[in-house]
Amino acid sequence: MGKTFPIQKNADDSIHDFWSRIRVNFVTRVEIGKVNTMAVANTPSRDEALMLLQEHVSDEKLQIHAFCVEGVMRYLARKHGGDEDEWGLVGLLHDIDYQQFPHEHCKHVREILEPHGWPEEMLRAIEAHGWGICTDVEPKTTLEKCLFAFDELTGLVYATALVRPSRSVLDMKAKSVRKKWKVRSFAAGVNREIIQQGADMLGLELDEMYTECIMGMREVAAEIGLGDS
Repeated sequence: MGKTFPIQKNADDSIHDFWSRIRVNFVTRVEIGKVNTMAVANTPSRDEALMLLQEHVSDEKLQIHAFCVEGVMRYLARKHGGDEDEWGLVGLLHDIDYQQFPHEHCKHVREILEPHGWPEEMLRAIEAHGWGICTDVEPKTTLEKCLFAFDELTGLVYATALVRPSRSVLDMKAKSVRKKWKVRSFAAGVNREIIQQGADMLGLELDEMYTECIMGMREVAAEIGLGDS
């Protein structure tokens, strides 16, 4: 889900520099108080999650997608009163098995994460984002419903940003995404039916979904290459 990112990176931006930027920008957000670092018991650390991401996901497009979803999930956690680290790390590693097992997506999540002590509610949330596609785990909690709904949408928002003059989400509005939603040939790999299904689960209009997704991705704009040009 959400695997269609037409992402390009500057030729002089090495993998080392890319990961350094991810870490530096996240630490900066923590220091200025934008991230709630109070975690529930047993929630893994972000450094541990990043190590797992680097170990199991080498594809840069999938990595950036992971950071997009993490940013949106952290934003949504604050709105819904959820634990920001729990929601964010679920977003970060929601596709942890996709590169290795693309035809068995979500079916290897437990064998990868359980040995590292990931709690049941986080494992189930990751499995539930594949409901009706690759798993039969139905989203029940608000965390699960948000991941299911917004995973695909980050792909559409990202693709929309790339064709705007600013190539940024910082000045993007919902109407830009709405226009591209109607063009089925644009970001054709994005499953619009899943997004609509997720919106219905959450009781949201699509324009509300677009706005929420943009706001979440703004918080990680520098990391995902959609900040100031």
